[in-house]
This record gives sequence, structure tokens and C-alpha cells, in this order.
Amino acid sequence: MSKIKFIALKELYHILRDPRSLVIVFAMPIMMTFLYGYAINLDIENIVIATIDYDQTPQSRRLMEDFFRSSYFSMSDKAVDEHDPESILRTGEASAVLIIDPGFADALRERRAYSIGLLVDGSDNNLSAAVQYYTKAIVNAFVLRQLPPDTKLPGIDVSIRVLYNPDLKSSHFFVPGLVAIILLMISALLTSITIAREKETGTMEQLLTAPVSAAQILLGKIAPYIGLALLDGVLVLFFAKILFAVPFEGSMLLLLWFGIIYVSTALAVGILISSLVRTQQVAMMLALVTTLLPSVMLSGFIFAIRNMPVALQALSHIVPARYFLVIIRGIMLKGAGLQMLGVQAAYMIALMVIFMMIAAKKFNTRIG
Repeated sequence: MSKIKFIALKELYHILRDPRSLVIVFAMPIMMTFLYGYAINLDIENIVIATIDYDQTPQSRRLMEDFFRSSYFSMSDKAVDEHDPESILRTGEASAVLIIDPGFADALRERRAYSIGLLVDGSDNNLSAAVQYYTKAIVNAFVLRQLPPDTKLPGIDVSIRVLYNPDLKSSHFFVPGLVAIILLMISALLTSITIAREKETGTMEQLLTAPVSAAQILLGKIAPYIGLALLDGVLVLFFAKILFAVPFEGSMLLLLWFGIIYVSTALAVGILISSLVRTQQVAMMLALVTTLLPSVMLSGFIFAIRNMPVALQALSHIVPARYFLVIIRGIMLKGAGLQMLGVQAAYMIALMVIFMMIAAKKFNTRIG
């Protein structure tokens, strides 16, 4: 027993002296508890909704107030175009448009049939289902409050039209998101070992003696992987279309351009990781941890970002998948164009430049 005790103590000392083991033992459980505890929030609140009130009566305004008094809905910052109410859904600036046509107050008073219009963005099927459920609940509660007890209820209902994914198929919502996560993970994994491999094989010195700058070395290492990662993206999209029949409403060329920016950003993440570590094994482990977990939890792939704590919402801004998710869902399901998605591309370019600058600085530091 004493021998086992000494071996166990020796192993314990090794663990305590190894920062990587300490990270796995202490930091990872805390980080995962923090992420899972706060990011996994199935309650959908603060759904952004736009309204058009053609009735313009005290009753219609009170109904609008009921929507925004609840924690379920918040008002869109942008006014909806009455001639093209769907445009605000295509840009993602609102998840639904509530339309009250003339005659709402009269129908309520005369107890006759009336339909309130509701346009819903179906590209997020969970959000779409919540919008429909909450809207019906709020309208029914409002109508009941307006009437004396034991009064015959007027036939006021909500006429719902779901756009972009009318059947609310989960595959149409998740498959584009999977493309974004797979591309990020594969791209970062591919490049995370490039510099670490040079260090392990001892060829780094030969590379450093070449008459090229650090930025040129890093860009040269990224270039071949862009083509490989894009090929992966085409394969994933092809199988998504064949196996899950996900619609493609927008421009393939536009998605290709956005895909190049996204893949370049993901490769920059891998290069940054590779410049920070010494071995390929650690680089691959770090690439998996820093891409897979944040992309699933903080990109909006499953859980709504707007329902997360402010700290996690801020952290989500450095997750490239957050921006590409909006792009790929917008192009595939809504047929959105450059004008609507350009801002997302600008965020990805900014992230790519920042990651590459940090990687070049770390690379230069190691050269020095």
C-alpha cells in the first residue's frame, strides 16, 4: 500500500505542477457550469416585434400596450414599411409584424368576427412557435378584459402567416447553423497545428531564416486551407440539400463570398492558437474547446442571445459563428442580399484582422 501511496502522491504533485492539468481540473468545470447555467435558457423573452395600427383607436392602442408591457415582446427600433412589411423580417430587425386593420374597436363592441394579422419569421422555428403562442394568449386576455362577465365572446382571432419556413421544420433551422459550426471547427483545427508542427519537427528555424516577414508566413500558411475549407463547405451544403431538402432562396455567389470571409476568420483563429502553443496535441485540444463550445452555446445556434446575461451577450461578439449564422440563414431561407447582411460581414472582417494582428505579434515575439 505504501508504494501505491507514493505513486499516487507523485502523480498528484505532477498534476499540481502542470498548468494544463489544473486548467482541466478547475477552470473547465467552472467555465462549463457558467456557460451551461446562464446560456441555456429555454424561456424566450424580449422578442422584437413591429406593429402596424390602421385602426388608430383607444382599443387598438391598448392592445399594443399589452404586448410591450409583457416581458415577451419588445418594440422594434426600426419603423416597419407599410408597403413591404416583410422587409423588416428579411433584415432580421424584427421577428414578427402585428397588423391591426380598421374595424378592430367596432368588432369588439359589436361582438362580431375579426382577424388580427400576424406575419412571423419562421427561420427560427422555436421563436416562431413562441410568437404565435404569446400573441394568442395576449389577444385573448385583452378581449376578455374588455367584456363584462358572462358575455358572449366576439370572434376575434389571430390570422397567422409564417414566412421562410412555413412548415416549421427543425432541419431548416438547424442545418444552416450546423454548416457554420462545422466550417469554423474544421477550419480552426486545420490551421491550429501549422506553426505548432513546425516547432515540433524542428523546421521553424529554417522558416525563420527565409527572407519573409511574419505576416507573409502567416498568410502563406492560411492560403491553401481557404480552398480546402471552402470545399468542405460545398460538401456540407450539398449533403444538407440532398439529405434534408433545406431550401436555398438566395444567391450562391453571395454565400460563396461571405463563406470566404468566414473561413478566413476561422483560419485566423487557428493560426492564433497555433502561435500560442508548442505542441500539435495542445493546439488541437485548444481549437476544439475554443470553437465548438462557444459556437454551439453563444452563437444563437440553439439558444437566443438576447435572453442571455449581458456578459455572455458581450462575449458572443467575438464568436465568428454568430455573424455567419445570420448570413447563411438569411441567404438560404429568406433570400437576403448584400445590403441586409453587409454589417455581419464587416464584423467578421474586423475579427479576422484582430486575430491575425495578435497572431503576428505573438509570432514576432517568439522570433525575437
